[in-house]
Parts: sequence; structure tokens; C-alpha cells
Amino acid sequence: MLNKQRKYSLVPIIIIITVAVFAVGFYFGEKQQPKPTPSDTIIINRELGQSEVVDFSLFWQVLKRIEENYVDKEDIDYKEILYGAISGMAESLQDPYTVYMKPEKTESFLESVETGGSFEGVGIEIGIKGGMLTVVAPLEGTPAMRAGIKAGDKILEIDDTSTGDLLLEEAVSLIRGEKGTEVVLTISRRSLKEPKEISIVRDVIRIPVMKWELKDSDIAYIKIYHFTANLPEKFESVVDGALKSNAEKIILDLRNNPGGYLEVSIEIASWFIPKGEVVAIEDWGDEKTQGKHRSGGYKEFQNFPVVVLINQGSASASEIIAGALRDIREATLIGEKSFGKGSVQSLEKFRDSSSLKITVAKWLTPSGVDISEEGLTPDIEIELTEEDYDADRDPQLNKAIEILNNL
Repeated sequence: MLNKQRKYSLVPIIIIITVAVFAVGFYFGEKQQPKPTPSDTIIINRELGQSEVVDFSLFWQVLKRIEENYVDKEDIDYKEILYGAISGMAESLQDPYTVYMKPEKTESFLESVETGGSFEGVGIEIGIKGGMLTVVAPLEGTPAMRAGIKAGDKILEIDDTSTGDLLLEEAVSLIRGEKGTEVVLTISRRSLKEPKEISIVRDVIRIPVMKWELKDSDIAYIKIYHFTANLPEKFESVVDGALKSNAEKIILDLRNNPGGYLEVSIEIASWFIPKGEVVAIEDWGDEKTQGKHRSGGYKEFQNFPVVVLINQGSASASEIIAGALRDIREATLIGEKSFGKGSVQSLEKFRDSSSLKITVAKWLTPSGVDISEEGLTPDIEIELTEEDYDADRDPQLNKAIEILNNL
């Protein structure tokens, strides 16, 4: 399972923030090396062919003042000073998905990615949107969903800790915890007049993959919860079942699907999109050659009319496949604007087991639309209200059925 997963490059809906490492053994280096000369302070941006004067001797001056003047000298931890400096570099990029993680954070993050879909917590994906900690999506059947957490909720406090200055990874650590323990999230929501406290008892979280059923005798309703490594195998059985039924049309429900593996989304898109067509464009910036991910062309669903459901919890891989189906198949998107997680992260581990997770590219739809930040705007916007939730009504799904029945 793990070996299979490592073939995939993660299109994370799980939040992280990164940095670049610039010094090793800086304390001893400062003591043993001569004072920096003017030439030592010039940083050359080789990509742009420009030089920028940066006086790095300031770093050593500040460190020296700490050593000389800090009252509790026994509390000076040089490794923590190094980690703090590196983290500051990452934060200066102001990209919520670029983050430097110390060894213990790296271990925790890798466990969350490689557990095969099982961990202990409340069951939500979170990210930064508009500078605020935001729920990307509550996962199906989890304590968070049962407690009433919704996609788009802004998390103001975790227990008694304000989220204003928290890194994403710090917020994840505070929300996660052992089964049976409680966490209180203070959230704001557009439909609420004032912030609301929601108590959630943590549990073992097992992420579901997908389900399908036949609606109105000829519509295959396919709900994908997450683009996990084992989804392609399960999707094949759905294809087989749908083809043996009377299905002639498809509703693909990607609501509250926070993403997953890029390669998996390309494989799923290949059932709907002709062979060789571009499913997603990887833009590396700086006029580098764009990467183009193309359909494998599995044909079975290529002639089925398709409607796609999206909402604020549709992110990353979900946005890739929704954008491709609209651009290539002219599929109608129904629901609410998607989250806007259209970037690619790369993870590099260092010799002390710390790591840098850094944004290296952005996703574009086949027509060149940048998914980042803005997300995808549906062709037909329908909001699920609090009354809809309480009455178990789904006007978005009902609209999709109506459109397909009128074809």
C-alpha cells in the first residue's frame, strides 16, 4: 500500500507551509569564520540575472547580542534558533502551502499521508483562505460532519488558542488528538450572526473513497469523497456496474472532496475524456516549459452526458477534474464556487529529518484557467442553506437530475 502510494505526487488539500534552509552550524561558523566582507553580503538571483545586496552580517550581530545580553543564557538553544530562522524564511513568502517542518512535524505529516486513510482526530481538511484558517471540507461520516462543521467555516479558536497567528501545521496538531478526547472549535459562518462554539469528540478517522447508485432509472450518481491511491481500482467496479445497468447519463459529485493524488484524478478523468486530450496543465513559472497531463482515454463514459457538483469543499484534484470536464466535455458545473487550491507542492527531507514543503507549480485547466485562490465558478450557482441541511434537502443534486432529464 505504501509503495503504491509513493508513486503518486500529492496534490495536497492538507495544509502546510515551507521554507528554504540557508545555514548549517551557524553558531560555530560565526565564531570560527572571519567577519563578512561586502562581497559576502551580495545575493545573486541567478534565475533573473540580477543581484540584490543583503547584509547577512546582521544575522550574526543579532545572535551575538542574544548571547551577550539575554538574561537566561542557559535557555539559548542554537538548534531552535536555526529552525526559527528557516521557518521565518518560509513565512516571508506569504504562501500558506510553503512551510518548513522540524523533524517531529515531518514525522507527523508523513504519517498522516501514508496511513492509508486512517488516523485519530475530528475529520476535517483545513487551509488558509483570505488569511484565515478555513475548513476546506468535513470528511464524510466523521465527528466533524456529525457536529455540524461545514465547508467554508472560518476557525477562530481551537479550544482557548486563537488561530490568528498559527501556522497551518500547528493548527492541525491542535485539532488532532486521541480518540475519546474533546476539542472545541469556535467558528464563524456567513449564515451565522455571531461566532459559534462547536464541541467535537475525536475518533478514529477512516476516509471513505466513493459510492454510486442509479437515480431516475438511467442516471448513474457517482460520489467521490477523496482521490486516494485505491480509488482507480474501486472506480473500475463502478464503471462495470454502471455499464451493466440502464445508466445513460452521469452525475459526478465532487462536493466536500478536498483532493488527493494528481495521478488518480488523471486516471478518473480518463474514463470521461478522449485519449490524448489535456486534463491539466502544470505551470512552473519563469517561462519554463509547462507540464501537460493527458487522458489515457478509457472510453467507457466518453459519450455519457455529465453534470458535475462542486462546492467550497471541492479542492485540488477535485478542481482539476471538474475544470477538465467543463473545458473538454462542456460538462455543466452546479453548486458553489470551489475552494481554489490550485498549486503543487514538493517535499524534501534533510539530514536531520526536518523537511521543506514548497510550492513549485500551479495548476491550470486545459483552457488555461488558473485554479489558485479564485477556484472554479459553477455554471449554475445554487447555495445549500441551513434550512436545506436541516430538512435534508439537496437542491444542487435535484438541479443536476433535472438538467439530465431534459436532455
